[in-house]
Amino acid sequence: MTDLILDKDGYLADLTHWNETVAHQLAANHNVVLTDEHWQVIHLLRQFYAEFEHAPSQRPFVKYIATHLGKEKGNSLYLMQLFPESPAKLAALIAGLPRPTNCF
Repeated sequence: MTDLILDKDGYLADLTHWNETVAHQLAANHNVVLTDEHWQVIHLLRQFYAEFEHAPSQRPFVKYIATHLGKEKGNSLYLMQLFPESPAKLAALIAGLPRPTNCF
């Protein structure tokens, strides 16, 4: 395990330090065990960030997942099962992205 430097909200202080090992560690900090379903979402979230240069808040996050994986995965209930409480925030954290701007 690596000693990660996190900001006050638990997000990576330096986004360039992210890799899959770091993702597993960040997920474990939140009692999440990453599965293939998590990785699908994480990779799409990182794609969103590369395309738009910000982490999406909940609605754009759900819409983006629905566009790429279909409505059965692009809905709040499915995403909440993978990333409890606040899917957009927790998924961004595990994906090594900054906190979504419109998420409390």
